[in-house]
Amino acid sequence: MAARLIGLTGGIGSGKTTIANFFKEQGIPLYIADDEAKTILYTPDAVKEVREAFGKNVFTNEMPDRSKLASVVFSDPEKLKTLNAIIHPKVKEHFQKWMEQHNNEKFVIREAAILFESGSYIDCDKIILVTAPLDLRIRRVMERDKTTREKVLERINAQWDDKKKEELSDFIITNIELENAKAHALEILKILNKMEK
Repeated sequence: MAARLIGLTGGIGSGKTTIANFFKEQGIPLYIADDEAKTILYTPDAVKEVREAFGKNVFTNEMPDRSKLASVVFSDPEKLKTLNAIIHPKVKEHFQKWMEQHNNEKFVIREAAILFESGSYIDCDKIILVTAPLDLRIRRVMERDKTTREKVLERINAQWDDKKKEELSDFIITNIELENAKAHALEILKILNKMEK
């Protein structure tokens, strides 16, 4: 019997990765799709496809440059779709192999920034959404990435808004005070542990 799949998502700056890692600390197997996507970007197949799709302007030292790519794709929805079409099938394949290795678990968590946008939420048994007020999210990302408010808003606008995500989520963690968010995460964990495998 396959492990149940719990999707965990949230907009940029919501603190979803912090919450995901908190679940991992509780012993839950965690797959961070965005980390895998970053790794896959530098594999020979992906490098070739990115060069064909975007040209050498998004490269530095013969490898894709993530900041150059970001400035291209987050200002053009069609280019973002193109990049996702290169990376996501490869992440999906990698994730399927990872799932096979965790079949004996009761459930696993897959953290993905664009769980809804990519359509992969359909595969999840339950979905946890991490949210935070917009101004707080913007401030967090500006501090973390040393970037401008405009650049952060560009990335936020490339994702679904929280209202749309909330309608499709089973659990919502509001991450303003981290300790409160962690306490809520533990409550959710109790509910998940009662699920039938």
